Amino acid sequence: MRHLMKKTLLAAAMTALALPALAQSVTLNAVTLAPRQASITNPFAMFVDEVNQRFEGRINIVWRGGPEVIPPFRQAEAVRNGSIDMAYTSPSYYGGLVPASPTMNLSFNDYNTIAATNYHERMTELHAEKGLVLLGEIPASELDFLIYLREPIESLDDLQGRRIRVFPTLLPLIQALGAEPIVLPMGEIFTGMERGTIDGFVQGPVGNHLQFEGIVQQVIYPGVYRAGFPVLVNPDVWAQVPEETQNELISFLRDDFAPRADTLWAEDLAQGVADMEAAGFQRLELTGEAEAAFRQLAMDSAWATIEASAGAEIAAELRPMME
Repeated sequence: MRHLMKKTLLAAAMTALALPALAQSVTLNAVTLAPRQASITNPFAMFVDEVNQRFEGRINIVWRGGPEVIPPFRQAEAVRNGSIDMAYTSPSYYGGLVPASPTMNLSFNDYNTIAATNYHERMTELHAEKGLVLLGEIPASELDFLIYLREPIESLDDLQGRRIRVFPTLLPLIQALGAEPIVLPMGEIFTGMERGTIDGFVQGPVGNHLQFEGIVQQVIYPGVYRAGFPVLVNPDVWAQVPEETQNELISFLRDDFAPRADTLWAEDLAQGVADMEAAGFQRLELTGEAEAAFRQLAMDSAWATIEASAGAEIAAELRPMME
């Protein structure tokens, strides 16, 4: 009996010693598609602060930096292979790994409208098939993408042959307009414009007046698509997080933080437009049938590419969720 009691007490002691280890905080080392000072990383900074406060003692996100740590187009693969634990990136930057990922941009709807469908759940499954955990997205639905030009044009027909920097989602549209799309990271746009190796670029409307005053002459309106920045996590590190905490963190991002983040941009976007006008950026406004045709071309060309890369069945499944 004494021997049995000793064994029982020993087992209890070992269990007690093991509990603190199980309860230890899991550290997630993170990188972002842009540097800390870029406006598009501000919501991620807020997310990190809120997670580290709310999940203190359970999860600790350490933001290691941006492109200077891992180049933007390699960040998703770095998460998949465990070189980094987490990435806040562009959905278009890893379409080669998850062919359906660029669809996150392909909508004119806000976050809540998209979240009411099965889109995020289906995308979670598609990411899992490729060895990635999709924690969720940090949306900026009002942040659409504009074409900026060195030399003004009178109509979209004048884009024929022009060299336009794009990120991959915009490649089909620029190609359909007869221009030459050139895929470059954001950090290389200024050099390309300054040296004349590109004639224009596609980007959101915030902060460009500071960098491109005197270089950009014209901006084409309206913009197309929406911005949403997926938060990716390495599955092996994710497995270290208790299931209850996993569910809580997913719910926090998707149901709490993301809807709030989607409302953060209105003031910045209005200021960005005013700043560009003050900097002398001319505005080419497409209206009526020209606007409708441009937006339809943007959608049809992009979804045709998704159909070719991800498959017709996946494209047919996801497109109605985004429109």
